[in-house]
Amino acid sequence: MKAILFCINPYSFGILKPLNDELIARGNEVLWYVPDRIADKFPFKNESIVTNSIKTLYDFKSDAIFVPGNEVPHYLSGVKVQVFHGLAGEKKGHFRIRNYFDLYLTQGPYFTSRFEDLAKKHKDFKVKETGWCKLDTLFGSKNSFNNEREEILKNSNKKRIVLYAPTFSPSLTCAKHAKDKIFEIAETEDVFVIIKFHDLMDKAIAEEYIALAANRPNVTVSEERNILKFLIISDIMISDTSSVVYEFTLLDKPVVTVNSKSHNICWRDINDVEHLRKALIEELEQDNFRENRKLIIEQYHPYSDGKSSARMIEAVEDYIRNFGVPEKRKLNIYRKYLMNKMFGKEPK
Repeated sequence: MKAILFCINPYSFGILKPLNDELIARGNEVLWYVPDRIADKFPFKNESIVTNSIKTLYDFKSDAIFVPGNEVPHYLSGVKVQVFHGLAGEKKGHFRIRNYFDLYLTQGPYFTSRFEDLAKKHKDFKVKETGWCKLDTLFGSKNSFNNEREEILKNSNKKRIVLYAPTFSPSLTCAKHAKDKIFEIAETEDVFVIIKFHDLMDKAIAEEYIALAANRPNVTVSEERNILKFLIISDIMISDTSSVVYEFTLLDKPVVTVNSKSHNICWRDINDVEHLRKALIEELEQDNFRENRKLIIEQYHPYSDGKSSARMIEAVEDYIRNFGVPEKRKLNIYRKYLMNKMFGKEPK
């Protein structure tokens, strides 16, 4: 199989890497699409075949295109596969059908049931539950960072690690209001705080945190692209309405959110940032939502075997056996206009 891994945002790299590795291990040919504007952030240059050219993708004549975003050129050959970029079903557009995809690979029953209902309505795409490729690394690396965790705790002389990972969305992020409380927690509690911002976080907000963290030994603002290591080594997470909350919850560890808009809140959520420190201490000591987390694990991503990438590849192979490889995706005039505007017209 000839496969394209289609990236238009840096967060796609970590999502698609386990899928890339599994595709190659199975003898498939893989081509990454990484546009110039994010090329400097691509971490796998030395081990991957990469292009910034839509014409190269067109000439590649792929069998499948894996997309963790919302758009893909309709005129490219191959099964257009939606693999998603998060687990936050409540976020705007998560269940919106834009008609760009032939196959939706869902992470768990909560998502599968919704997309199966939509498939019956639209009648032009298929749905298969496989788990999420990004989490293969998470479940396969639980003990990989033990030494790094111990080193952080030893060097900081602290007992626990707190991960602060707010969303970037201006209407949902707590980053603007929680800043003082985050640094208060770092200064008064027996914790080391790791701050990890989304790639799309407002730069002005991020720079405020970076400046404050510069002279504080118990706080660091990480610029590493992949958050998985921090999910693994941290004891508790502070966030808001971010998909990463679900990823952390799948590790069966406590979370505190500020004004979360999630549909299924199975963790500690507070409405006032002034209560953040108190809530954090209580969850570290008592973990009051341990039983509630089972709902997220069962409904959002019940697969902990690290083999979601394998299931995704097999789902695509099964689709091709049954329906063949589409030369292009049929779109209405408006959708074609949007794709042509975003990626250019179909190459000749």
